[in-house]
Amino acid sequence: MLRWLVIIHVLGATIWVGGHLILAIRYLPKALQEKSTAPIVGFEHHYEALGLPALALQVITGVWMAHIYQVEWFSFETVHYAIINTKIILLLCTVLLAIHARVFIIPSLTPKKLPLLASHIILVTIIAVAMLYLGLSFRLGMG
Repeated sequence: MLRWLVIIHVLGATIWVGGHLILAIRYLPKALQEKSTAPIVGFEHHYEALGLPALALQVITGVWMAHIYQVEWFSFETVHYAIINTKIILLLCTVLLAIHARVFIIPSLTPKKLPLLASHIILVTIIAVAMLYLGLSFRLGMG
């Protein structure tokens, strides 16, 4: 069972991290250069239908695997506990950034607000890559 959870978790990470890297590297610079929201809005329109379920799968499988490993929530006593709990903190940061963007930026998105949205995109991308690294550290014993 654990093997399948890891596979599903990694597939979700592939979609989530890959999508944000594409957004940050390909679409964000174009939007900033053109001072246009269209590249980002177009990408998000297509990506959200795949990205959000991928994130949900990561959360579900991540919590399930943490339960299997009998993790002590918000304990940093062992390397594995520290990795898992750091991933949870980073997930909460991602959620807070997403809520802030959805409530305060996206409803009235204009070219003037692109730098603020860009900072959110870059932060979420960095967090996603950090979570990927932490997950690899857990599985490969690099932590």
